[in-house]
Amino acid sequence: MSKNIIITGTSRGIGFELVQLFAKAGHKVLALSRNEKPIQHLNLDNVTCFSFDLNDKDAYKKVEAFISENWKQVDVLVNNAGALLNKPFSEITMDEFEYVYKTNVFGVAELTRTTLPFMKANSHVVTISSMGGVQGSMKFPGLAAYSSSKAAVITLTELLAEEYKESGIAFNVLALGAVQTEMLEEAFPGYQAPTTALEMAEYIFNFSLTANKYYNGKLLQVSNSTP
Repeated sequence: MSKNIIITGTSRGIGFELVQLFAKAGHKVLALSRNEKPIQHLNLDNVTCFSFDLNDKDAYKKVEAFISENWKQVDVLVNNAGALLNKPFSEITMDEFEYVYKTNVFGVAELTRTTLPFMKANSHVVTISSMGGVQGSMKFPGLAAYSSSKAAVITLTELLAEEYKESGIAFNVLALGAVQTEMLEEAFPGYQAPTTALEMAEYIFNFSLTANKYYNGKLLQVSNSTP
């Protein structure tokens, strides 16, 4: 049965692969990214994409209008977009720290808040976090803003699961280990991750469609290393 899926951060990496997996499986997809061209060039029939900036307050009204006019309901929201900053803590400006949080935390919260009125029992909100945001995991210098923002959405997910537990909507968060994406290459040039973007996208695809039966308010560590 076809479902309505919203995915952020779709211009490259995991998000780009996810759109194609959902579309090929017959689902309707709203692909949101600042750069909509990579998805437009795929010419997929059941995919809608428009430029969307998580930091633009007015952009959320556009999403809300699209859902109410075209879909009426949302079955899955994948909060995948993220900003990664690798810089010594002493050199990070307040604006840079704020930008990372606006994208990785405030954007996740606002898009979730925008989408929730269109969700029903058995809908699923999946937020992509990082192993760096997991308490007690291995930490890396230079990631003070990024990893702490990824920790924030883990707790946010737990709180939303509690607040909406009567609704039947599930909220889960996946802490990913290193995945070979353009974002990783920009932050850590030359580093080779053990997992490809497509491999991770296939896992997230299956998780977002089925795991709400088994999990709610849970953090799952999707990493083949043990920090």
